[in-house]
Amino acid sequence: MPLTLEQYAEYLETRKDLAWPAPPEIKPAKARPHLERLSQVRAVTWSVYGTLLAISDADLLFEHPQKFIMDLALEKTIQEFKMWQAMTRKPGQPAEYLRTIDDRVLSELRFQPSAGEKYPEVLAEKLWESILKKLLQNEYTFDAGFFGSLNDFSRKVAFYFHASLQGTTCYPGAAEALVQVKNAGLTQGLLADGQCFTPVQLNRGLKEQTASASLAELMAPPLRALSCDVRARKPSERLFREMLNRLREAGVSPDQALHVGNSLERDVAPARKLGMKTALFAGDKHSLQGKAEQLKEPKTRPDVLLTELQQIAEVVA
Repeated sequence: MPLTLEQYAEYLETRKDLAWPAPPEIKPAKARPHLERLSQVRAVTWSVYGTLLAISDADLLFEHPQKFIMDLALEKTIQEFKMWQAMTRKPGQPAEYLRTIDDRVLSELRFQPSAGEKYPEVLAEKLWESILKKLLQNEYTFDAGFFGSLNDFSRKVAFYFHASLQGTTCYPGAAEALVQVKNAGLTQGLLADGQCFTPVQLNRGLKEQTASASLAELMAPPLRALSCDVRARKPSERLFREMLNRLREAGVSPDQALHVGNSLERDVAPARKLGMKTALFAGDKHSLQGKAEQLKEPKTRPDVLLTELQQIAEVVA
């Protein structure tokens, strides 16, 4: 029976031969909390990277700006999945060959028609599926009994590559904050940029803080609007409207929903425009996106400002 993506992540944790990049050091931003009780709120939506999950470089990357780090992640992926035997023999390191393919496929995916979407999303598993198909033409093979179908295998390769490229960890208090919202009887979900493996990364991070924490119990899958599913990235209105449609089905109107994110332009502005309440997470100088003057502008002014995630209890609990 092939492993699920979650089971594959658990399997990797048992391996003693693997080394992962360290998560970023969290540095408090120079900000004061602004907390206000929002009694009408019945649902909380969370951004992931930069809000619940700390990630090096502050956002999920497809290409790392430092060539050494990018090449190292590619080299580790080549070795882990035994890709080199199916690669064309050319001068140079294996990572250089794979990076050439990766660059070409990534460009093709980025320039695909997006049905008028201003902020289209690239799917990590589709990127790797395209790369793997090229290798399969050179007699590359993989263990379908362990990894599953080509699509399932592509998801696992994507997870491994991105875990090798950027370290992640939950921000202090993330698990406690989600439990607080759940215990308050509120609906909650994810409204975020993310890939197929993002819930797995988040779930693993939550369990590091609280062994009993379970993303599945804290928020139902139908209330996770991720950019990989909607094919649109923040600040796309399509992404936010998708979440609002799901909340309406749960009986929650836009003015009864609070969105928590770390960016004034990509979280607060689109959420406010569509009638949601907003909270800016300013607990990490590394991830905080916005300028002090924007806090005074109507379209980017959040209703509350959190410097610690647990402060959500003072807002909605």
